[in-house]
Amino acid sequence: MQQTTKPTTTTPPTQKLINPRNNKEYFCPVEAAIDVIGGKWKPLILWQLKEEKVIRYNRLQQNLHGVSPRMLTKQLRELEEDGLVHREMYPEIPPRVEYSLTEFGTTVSPIIESLCEWGYEYLEQQRRTADEK
Repeated sequence: MQQTTKPTTTTPPTQKLINPRNNKEYFCPVEAAIDVIGGKWKPLILWQLKEEKVIRYNRLQQNLHGVSPRMLTKQLRELEEDGLVHREMYPEIPPRVEYSLTEFGTTVSPIIESLCEWGYEYLEQQRRTADEK
């Protein structure tokens, strides 16, 4: 397995950044991070899992207003494939499926929390700008 040197914030990587799972090449580690946690629903799914620890599919769908069952399933599968989400299926009738963050998935929590803080700051700045007009 090819290792890459971890770049600092001011220096680019010295080797190619390749995801061995899908052989996708990245030109920047931020590009890889956005590929995994970006989009409309993934950050919201990760936020819910961070807050509730373990959550059932139906509850997750209820909490994410506007997500279709197909899209939620697709996003959960991608997060599971990327090692951020654990899916536990119980052999019951009706079937029960629970989702939680993996140990690696918990490492994204500070990023999601920072996005939340930035979102509050952004909305406050927009409110002040609107009040000045």
